[in-house]
Amino acid sequence: MGKAKRIKVKQSILFTKTKKDISSDEISKNAQLLMRAGFIYKEMAGVYDLLSLGLRVMNKINGIIREEINQIGGQEIFMSSLQDKTIWEKTNRWSDQIVDNWFKTKLKNKSELGLGFTHEEPLARLMKNYISSYKDLPLYIYQIQTKFRNEKRAKSGIMRAREFLMKDLYSFTSSREELDLFYEKAKQAYINIFQKCGIGKITYLTFASGGTFSKYSHEFQTISDAGEDIIYLDENRKLAVNKEVMTDEVLDDIGLNRKNLVEKKSIEVGNIFKQQARFSEPLELNFIDKDGQKKPVIMGAYGIGPGRLMGTVVEVRNDDQGIIWPKEITPYQIHLLEIFSKNKAVTAKAEEIYNTLQENGIEVLYDDRREIRAGEKFYDADLIGIPIQLILGEKNLNLGKCEIKYRDTREIVVIGIKDLLKVVQEFYQD
Repeated sequence: MGKAKRIKVKQSILFTKTKKDISSDEISKNAQLLMRAGFIYKEMAGVYDLLSLGLRVMNKINGIIREEINQIGGQEIFMSSLQDKTIWEKTNRWSDQIVDNWFKTKLKNKSELGLGFTHEEPLARLMKNYISSYKDLPLYIYQIQTKFRNEKRAKSGIMRAREFLMKDLYSFTSSREELDLFYEKAKQAYINIFQKCGIGKITYLTFASGGTFSKYSHEFQTISDAGEDIIYLDENRKLAVNKEVMTDEVLDDIGLNRKNLVEKKSIEVGNIFKQQARFSEPLELNFIDKDGQKKPVIMGAYGIGPGRLMGTVVEVRNDDQGIIWPKEITPYQIHLLEIFSKNKAVTAKAEEIYNTLQENGIEVLYDDRREIRAGEKFYDADLIGIPIQLILGEKNLNLGKCEIKYRDTREIVVIGIKDLLKVVQEFYQD
């Protein structure tokens, strides 16, 4: 087979444009920056489109999630968003008094449906067709799918939207001990995901209420002034407790000392629950054990919102110039800025570098716009936030050199063009 051709992306044909200002009704930092930089478009309150740059970031986040969940045995599926009222009535979650953020609709035959905000019930019903014996267990099923929540007030940009992507993973096991083992694997997978997405150092495993499921659940909370939650953090142990369960009894139970805790605002970027038989019993999802006894399947649920994760990264990785993408989820690895000159050698060299980088597996956004001044290109590049800006102008070209600007530190170094590929590859291998 021949070598796959890489899609070349030049900024002159990129349909999105950066903006200096956006509507004043958007108050969240993540949405402001993503809209100004051309990553998303706001359809209405709480509803956003992913544009080409935004979709590239989202696909990389989803790729990281898939890699980690597949490694612990996850099998990916894709389920319908339309929800059957009858199965939700069995678990007492159809009522608006129990779940107050349903989007509901009616078919032309007057049948009532819901738009999925989670998938425990339909997946439990689906698995009744595939689980009958202990030999069928354990199973770990997940999807990355659009969810809908009828929030009373959309806020926090893409971190709390009415329509959003969710990675929801569900475990089906034969015992609580088996659930506990997988739960710990899922916990580590989540830690790996947040590390790879560039927020691992400020994201903490947090004890929270287990609700009707168990004594505790666990959240993953990222420290940020934009957060809606309050946690109490032991920075040395890297463990936290949510304010909602912060009591002396709980602290004693989980081994945290109040005097070692500091209060922080935070963003919940993931959560994991031991649901036990909460959904399997009313939906009659059972199996026959080794002794021939019928028992309910033991379930767990593990959620991450990729859009919420993307918004969180922007909230905690920005400066007064724009976004600062971590290298693992940047839309492109290099932002090549050709500083326009009447000297055609500059354009020729820029095209050569562009092709060489791509041939070596480096993703490049090439700012080839001729009508744009250098200052505007620098402004756009900082706003978009790709980790490395490669600046090629006539003066340096005559010396066989180019400039590299590192977006996070703003450091600018001059290197030989012949060393460029090595420098870029080493940066992305670290």
